[in-house]
Amino acid sequence: MTSAFPVTRTLSRRPVAGPPVVLIHGFASSATSDWPAEYWADPLAAAGRETVVVHLPGHPGGPKVAKAEEVSTTRVVDALAECAGSEEVDVVGYSLGARLAWDLAVHPKASVRRLVLGGLSPREPFAAVDLVAARAAVRGGPSPEDPLTGAIAAMAAAGDGESLLNLVEGLAREPFDPGAGVPRVPTLFLSGRQDFMAHGIEQLVAQVPGARWRQVAGDHRGALVGVELREAVFDFLGAAQG
Repeated sequence: MTSAFPVTRTLSRRPVAGPPVVLIHGFASSATSDWPAEYWADPLAAAGRETVVVHLPGHPGGPKVAKAEEVSTTRVVDALAECAGSEEVDVVGYSLGARLAWDLAVHPKASVRRLVLGGLSPREPFAAVDLVAARAAVRGGPSPEDPLTGAIAAMAAAGDGESLLNLVEGLAREPFDPGAGVPRVPTLFLSGRQDFMAHGIEQLVAQVPGARWRQVAGDHRGALVGVELREAVFDFLGAAQG
């Protein structure tokens, strides 16, 4: 799995007013669930912006993951750089998508103008997952005793469980290491006031020169689907509707 992932493109409906916007969804979700066109692609198109909505591997619309080796962090971010192309882009990622967007912003083949990171945790959750117990649960076995493993297994079981756990294993082999490369572009961090998954996000904000951080209403999911987060993103990208 070395080529770019499937994407859904929506062209601008007026003279182009800025670079394309790349949207990267979260774990065990989907591009259509996290970025409904009527709330994201359509208003961006009306503001003169093209959107590139990425369908991550193991998720609806994306390729299946047959083995963990296919989806190391390096290979996934390389493919995201192909999705973004050689032109300048703005990038918006949420949860797992934000973790990948952080690395995409420092990728040598990507040209990121502005970066939005929502619901991002400074910790690496996948490396702590008991994959044996998670796979057993996905295949109909008992729920894992470890709360994190149980939560990941439950999320995976709601979709293509085997593919998603292969993705977890692959990404865990190269854990999120924010110190390895820090974005040097204008960056907006967003988190829900009740989002415990993003607890400690201020540690990441402090690492990015000139970064902004805004808390919005909601928990991990509620923040993403809320109007407040969407309006903050559009304003930061210069795509606010008049």
